[in-house]
Amino acid sequence: MTNVLYLYGGWPGHSPYDVAGWTKGITDELGFDVEESQDVFTLDRDLTGYDLIILGWNNALTTEDLSDSQEDHLLSAVEAGTGIAAWHGAAAAFRSSLRYHLMLGGDFLAHPAGEGFPHPYQVRIVDGNHDASKGVGDFEVASEQYYMSVDPNNRVLAETTFDGQHLAWLDGLTSPVAWVRQWGAGRVFYHSIGHSTADLAGADVRRLTKQGIAWAARH
Repeated sequence: MTNVLYLYGGWPGHSPYDVAGWTKGITDELGFDVEESQDVFTLDRDLTGYDLIILGWNNALTTEDLSDSQEDHLLSAVEAGTGIAAWHGAAAAFRSSLRYHLMLGGDFLAHPAGEGFPHPYQVRIVDGNHDASKGVGDFEVASEQYYMSVDPNNRVLAETTFDGQHLAWLDGLTSPVAWVRQWGAGRVFYHSIGHSTADLAGADVRRLTKQGIAWAARH
């Protein structure tokens, strides 16, 4: 059986407990054995026994960090083959931990329309040949449109284009929405959707998340 650690909680603005309920529905369908934790100090131990770590932790301050011990345990587990699946606020978590963001492959910079604003935008699948994105169609979201700083070596699966309505100089510019990458022997999957469960309700984003979780788990 696939052993999963699901770490969630922190800043309540991302509805981590509601999103956890939604996520549990997916992991139940996959038949995964999930240990839930709302304590970041869970990372201060050997994590190599997990096949996957799902990161639903949320921070409110850019000064929040992982300790050296937490970084070491998390990254060494991924290097040894433990997968990572994460979305939305995970790219804004532990902002002062450079090693965490290096492993994740990206960092949240801004939502030009404003925090929590239901700005409608299109998500385009640019690589439908990956196991995580196979069968996923383009879809629309009305939520925070994340502008990301990303590793150029990510394999980008989906992207969005900004309309310039709020920052005119971003008109026509794109930002990745979903990507996959390798960190040592571990697989990493991330997408930027998920401010609330309403954002995750569509069939395509649910399929992307479910397939991304399944792909990232140790095989």
